[in-house]
Amino acid sequence: MALRLLEALNVPLRDRNEALRAAGLQARFPEPALAAIPQAIEEALVRMMETHEPYPLIVISPEANVLRSNRAAARLFEQFVAEPAALTSPPNMFSLVFDPRLMRPFIANWSTVARQMLVRLHRESLERGGDERLRAIAERVQVFPEVPKEWHGPDFAEEIDPVFSVHLRRGEFALRFFTTITTFSSPRLVTLDELRIESSFPLDDPTRRFCAAHAQSR
Repeated sequence: MALRLLEALNVPLRDRNEALRAAGLQARFPEPALAAIPQAIEEALVRMMETHEPYPLIVISPEANVLRSNRAAARLFEQFVAEPAALTSPPNMFSLVFDPRLMRPFIANWSTVARQMLVRLHRESLERGGDERLRAIAERVQVFPEVPKEWHGPDFAEEIDPVFSVHLRRGEFALRFFTTITTFSSPRLVTLDELRIESSFPLDDPTRRFCAAHAQSR
């Protein structure tokens, strides 16, 4: 009955495990390391990264760490990071966007992108019942320079765009992408339930030509 109620409420698998433990029951949903996921899923991720070339694709964790990336994404990080020595391993998407040493100086529509990311983060944190990992991200982001105080908490009046639009500019390069997010349906593993696959697509011909040219140069 507990499992049926949690399923009907669409509770994330990690939270279902916690609810079961709180009721004195055993957790039902394993959380293997990413390296130990089923081979079929691993092959699907590899195939997705390959077939999305020459456009960027990344696999990110709940903490927004970049766990996997295709060659196009790696090239983009190389081209649009101000101080490569400041780039951590694995890269974190919030750090990339908010840290002035990383991609932030080259994001032409930074205020829009940053605001949308924080709106999504705050709402997801509320949906997850105050997930400590998400709260830690919000606290870390707030200390970066020029992050307005009104961004520090949820804003339910702010509309969330269905897709992200990111405009990058550095020297002669001016690129425009929109990004979609893919999740696994009925994953039955906490690890897969929390993975997000972000696929970027070009918004104009110059961006398409840039991606194609850099793919051929490698």
